[in-house]
Amino acid sequence: MDDLPPPVPAATLVLMRDVPGGPPELLMMERPGHMAFAAGALVFPGGRIDAQDRAAAERLGDASEAAAARIAAVRETIEETGIAPVPGLTDTQVGIMRTGLLASRDFAELLGGMGVALDLDGLVPFARWCPNFRETRRFDATFFVAEAPAGAGTPSPQPGEVTRAFWSSARDVLADLDSGQAHAIFPTRRNLERLARYASFAEARADADRHEVRTITPWVEERDGRPWVCIPDDLGYPVTAELLETARRR
Repeated sequence: MDDLPPPVPAATLVLMRDVPGGPPELLMMERPGHMAFAAGALVFPGGRIDAQDRAAAERLGDASEAAAARIAAVRETIEETGIAPVPGLTDTQVGIMRTGLLASRDFAELLGGMGVALDLDGLVPFARWCPNFRETRRFDATFFVAEAPAGAGTPSPQPGEVTRAFWSSARDVLADLDSGQAHAIFPTRRNLERLARYASFAEARADADRHEVRTITPWVEERDGRPWVCIPDDLGYPVTAELLETARRR
């Protein structure tokens, strides 16, 4: 695997909102079919950790890569969906912040101008995935779970980057995948299966706290003469193997 491109540090946010009498809903997006990575797939908001995120982390008093990852997850969610995982912002403020971010304005300055402080501890480490399959782009992505602010409304997809953005339970997204109405890459599906077990954000947070966040690099092994894509069985995932042929079709 020495000829694989080096992984790009990235951050992903699983934003959850509790629903009375039903499973929690997740903020999901569909990527356009022309994208170099996960074209046309359902994904969670997120993207690469860039220099702006590291600078913002330093300005906010924490220069660690973990803080930069959390900031990237928040920034990308605002840019891609128009939903701010930041309590207390009005719709107008979110719109101003999104416009500023898309114009490459400094995130820390935008927050400071609105008198807003990020609660980085509110983003709970959930998983870390770094597949080694031959893709156009390869990411080392940390997944966080966070509770959506009260009143988080209808998302608005970023033109050119997001085909649609929506709230849905993990179970309903999995049903769409199983019926062929949508598709998702291997890590997204495994995380959806894990998330589908929770009846609330509190359950998701408790489960995240119980399991070590260790980098997951899937591998292929032969079982009964057929190749399976596998992941470790001690990291909280209810499904830890899938036939390679179906994993590729997802």
